[in-house]
Amino acid sequence: MLYLVKKEDANMKYEIQGETLPVVICQLEAGEKMITEGGGMAWMSPNMLMETTTNGGIGKAFGRMFSGERMFQNIYTAQGGEGMIAFASSFPGSVEAFQVGPGQEMILQKSAFLAGEASVELSVFFNKKFSSGLFGGEGFIMQKAGGYGTVFAEFDGHVIKYELQPGQQIVVDTGHLAAMSATCSMEIKTVPGVKNMLFGGEGIFNTIITGPGKVWLQTMPISNVAGVLRPYLPSSGS
Repeated sequence: MLYLVKKEDANMKYEIQGETLPVVICQLEAGEKMITEGGGMAWMSPNMLMETTTNGGIGKAFGRMFSGERMFQNIYTAQGGEGMIAFASSFPGSVEAFQVGPGQEMILQKSAFLAGEASVELSVFFNKKFSSGLFGGEGFIMQKAGGYGTVFAEFDGHVIKYELQPGQQIVVDTGHLAAMSATCSMEIKTVPGVKNMLFGGEGIFNTIITGPGKVWLQTMPISNVAGVLRPYLPSSGS
């Protein structure tokens, strides 16, 4: 049986507001730092100092680029006292907070990273099943959040959370996987049966997640939205 996961408490002072286009508002102690992508900051107190950096060198910058993020990141520091900074989502959906640490790393979908404490480390995550990931498209390259602290990620639509026991599996339509514990494993497989693939309307690939660990699923992948809107958009030749 699959069990829904309850919301966990976090150590960092923050609040997530809004339902359709959420924003996370962080309260920082003096000297406390946050990292984000360029353009991620929505508003902040005047004592927040911004510094643009590769944050770990060119190697990590290229790794972030392959996982759907920008090479450069902005570091915001609260100076001379407490500070406030807000990070807004870029697409209708959900913002989730994760606590990462040794043995508690998270795997996130491409471009999911919104912001995090400066002690959080982002790196590229490759699906070990190279061939299935390559032909499955989505799911081959993802993000890995490690280090220590709170990391905020934005997902498409609402998010449903499950906890898998050792060996327990869940089959997910490719694109609906938002995040999972690094203890989980994933494999992308073709939908069985030629008729199912061609006429089933569910796509050609499914993602199989195996526990132990937690899984976060998103209800409205942006790729699905693009597919629905495509017939209504003017073609390049018109």
